Amino acid sequence: MSAGQRERLLSRAEDDLSFFVEKVAPIVDAVRDEGDTALVRFAKAFDGADLDATSLKVSDAEFEQARSAVSTDVIDVLEYAADNIRRFHEAQKPGDMWMKEIRPGVLVGERYTPIDSVACYSPRGKGSFPSVTLMSAIPAVVAGVPKPIILTPPGPDGTVDPATLVAAQIAGVPDVYKVGGGQAVASVAFGTETVPRCRKVTGPGSPWYLAARQLLQHTIDTGLPAGPSEVIVMADPSANPSIAALDIIIESEHGDDSSAFLVTWSRDVALAAQAAIPGYWQQMSEQRAGFSGTVLNSERGGIVLAESAQQAYDFINDYAPEHLQILSEAPFEHLSHIRNASEILLGQHAPGSIANYMMGPNCVLPTSGAAMTHSPLGVLDFMKSSSVGHMTATGYAEMAPKTHIFATYEGFDAHANAVSSLRETAFAQDHSKLGHNTQGLNDKS
Repeated sequence: MSAGQRERLLSRAEDDLSFFVEKVAPIVDAVRDEGDTALVRFAKAFDGADLDATSLKVSDAEFEQARSAVSTDVIDVLEYAADNIRRFHEAQKPGDMWMKEIRPGVLVGERYTPIDSVACYSPRGKGSFPSVTLMSAIPAVVAGVPKPIILTPPGPDGTVDPATLVAAQIAGVPDVYKVGGGQAVASVAFGTETVPRCRKVTGPGSPWYLAARQLLQHTIDTGLPAGPSEVIVMADPSANPSIAALDIIIESEHGDDSSAFLVTWSRDVALAAQAAIPGYWQQMSEQRAGFSGTVLNSERGGIVLAESAQQAYDFINDYAPEHLQILSEAPFEHLSHIRNASEILLGQHAPGSIANYMMGPNCVLPTSGAAMTHSPLGVLDFMKSSSVGHMTATGYAEMAPKTHIFATYEGFDAHANAVSSLRETAFAQDHSKLGHNTQGLNDKS
């Protein structure tokens, strides 16, 4: 293919959000100015739900009704998945603090503390996603966020998907609000009478949600970019074409804005997988098969036949997919060639569906090429670090003269004075008299 054709394959549905940014701006303004009143109005306009301010927050009774509405089999699976997700993120969590002596008398390190408040968004537009609720809420709880909340759109009947509420309970997040789309981002960016203002919002969502995050990125931390689903299945000549066909469909069924490619340098694998795909569509609902068919027959999906393994690696690294699955009898041999991918699944027994639900690593992943610079959602997204430094007289004696030279060169007088003889003079002064004089100044002020 030409360079232009290759470049078009690298594009994503959310690359240009200008249309949505323009449309979501008045929604954001209304939530800022009107609070709950705007949220109630938009719930009716966009979700078809008749709510009032008192029903924006999920009640204890709604939690109880949700648990009774979800089968024990589903609850057991949610608890099993939650246990795996929790184990992974507990292993990922850093210690409270580390310090290292890098020179005699000079100790430096980092101290980790949780973010005060974070909103975890669980979308609902093309289905219900209790999996996303677990994946976003559990690391927040593991990180120790004092006030994690969940935002999710209401259904037309004004209720939240019951499995999502059960997932919230299992994750340990009791505060769930019926707010979706751009208005959800605005609600936690500014705070309303019911929805608390938060420091950060995270999770995947619709273009409206993404546009609001873009618009409000200077008001609230909007976290990693997580848009429509995307996958590359890389199949080498040893791969099973039927497995490749089965797995390429996984992410393509999310919606017609998804992206999905099978990349191989084996013409036999490509042709056999192409022949197998329609048969799998016949085993799906009309809606999901329709989404997949649209994606795989567009420039955001299909089968890419490379001339060599290196050409396949280059395409993958330039694409930087959200999900990457490597189908091979020796998948680890390919791993060192991959630099840019949010999630890498190795072998024919690691389909994306297991990873999405219960393997443990987070399924909220950077999209649209952001894997080149971003990592998957994890515990560290709900924490921040502070640099810590301690210095004894021995360490000061070594570093002060060098610091004085540096500061003098850059022309910062106060920096230089702080490590000059003025400091020794200050140490030698009578501190009791300084304290008395300071008290006098405080009295006068």
